[in-house]
Amino acid sequence: MPDVAPSSSPPLRRWWIRLYALPAFALAMPTIPLYVYLPTFYADALDIGLAATGAALLIARIFDVLTDPLIGVASDRLHLPWGRRKPWILAGALIAGVALVRLFDPPTDVTATYLSVWAVVLFTGWTLVSVPYNAWGAELSADYHERARITGAREAMTILGVLAAGAAPAAAVAFGANEATGIAAVAWLAIGVGLPCIALLLLRLPEPSRLPEAARPGTGVGWAEWRAIARNRPFVRLLGGWFVNGLANGLPSVLFPLYLQYALQAGPLARGVLVITYFLAAILAIPLWLRLSRRLGKHRAWCWAMLLACAAFVWVPLLQPGDGAVFFAICVVTGMALGADLALPPAMQADVVDLDTLRTGRQRAGLFFALWSMSTKLALAAAVGIAFPVLEWAGFTPGSDNSREAILAIAVIYAVVPTVLKLTAVAIVWNHPLTEARQNIVRRRLDALARRQSEGSSR
Repeated sequence: MPDVAPSSSPPLRRWWIRLYALPAFALAMPTIPLYVYLPTFYADALDIGLAATGAALLIARIFDVLTDPLIGVASDRLHLPWGRRKPWILAGALIAGVALVRLFDPPTDVTATYLSVWAVVLFTGWTLVSVPYNAWGAELSADYHERARITGAREAMTILGVLAAGAAPAAAVAFGANEATGIAAVAWLAIGVGLPCIALLLLRLPEPSRLPEAARPGTGVGWAEWRAIARNRPFVRLLGGWFVNGLANGLPSVLFPLYLQYALQAGPLARGVLVITYFLAAILAIPLWLRLSRRLGKHRAWCWAMLLACAAFVWVPLLQPGDGAVFFAICVVTGMALGADLALPPAMQADVVDLDTLRTGRQRAGLFFALWSMSTKLALAAAVGIAFPVLEWAGFTPGSDNSREAILAIAVIYAVVPTVLKLTAVAIVWNHPLTEARQNIVRRRLDALARRQSEGSSR
């Protein structure tokens, strides 16, 4: 068997899936510090302030969003003997490594400008890795369910990386250090683990070496291409649901430390344990959601997961200080729902890319996953940009005695608003039109078109 990645539906070698998923462990390690600990750390411990921290990260995210389509198109168009995706992943990993150290192990006299600049550098390196990496995963298989296996394996490694990073601040506190030491340790650990993982990916996993004539890489993105994307209704619908759900997930992520510290009055060790519980529940639930998606379809399984999260979130405003056991159960349930958020929507994204290929004759997975990444980043930026200023407006001040109304504001933004947003996402996604049967039709037409063109060119 030739050492090339399959371009159609034969099952992948298992070690190829594992090799592809492995770098996700290192790539995910900065996630918890960046989205959960770092905003509060810069705002409170480094005394930048809530509004300034929110504004700095929002500016960095807006800049970051602008790079996504550029990198997506470039990774689609690049043709080197080494591959289309690999050179970008290598460059991005080197850039992100430097930025991690500067951002996660800062000097004591930092400013909002320092935070914004190094956040821009980190996000740029991250985009150079993540967009080609996710597009590569979509190209590994054309099978509806195997795509869910690929994304499930990748996101399982992602959560393991998140768990490893999330445990670092808690371990630092347990051994007498502070959270700042744990956050800095994450940067060095991510670099130490990431180097061999990414090296194995780039050296051992081949990219598809032959593309069907019906799926030539795009040569650019003009108005006609943007119109084709806008007319891809399954993609537009999926992207809308993903953005709304991303905002629903981003608000609790940003407010998690503040809610635990000020609403539940939980200590640093308890906060670390609850973070680990949340993500451990997610990774253990991924096989459940993959099995359920085979019965119901990927979109319906995802909707049930969002509804499950809503059923848990509605109880949060009723909790009082000391209700840690109840909140532990809520973390388990919402963590299980997160497993579906991570594993199923990216597999659905690979399906809508097939529809675009059939309609346009171009392979533009990089561009589509860049737009997917833009949606994710906008949702997270909006979460930071909305949550902190609203809390400040409500009279909440870190490190001081806050009113009952200010504490209630944390609970409402943390749980009630995300519940409404998730219900909206369910309404958008519930009747997603690209089911397994329809995706199989798309694949058969693509394969038939490729065969006809291959036969024509051989005559």
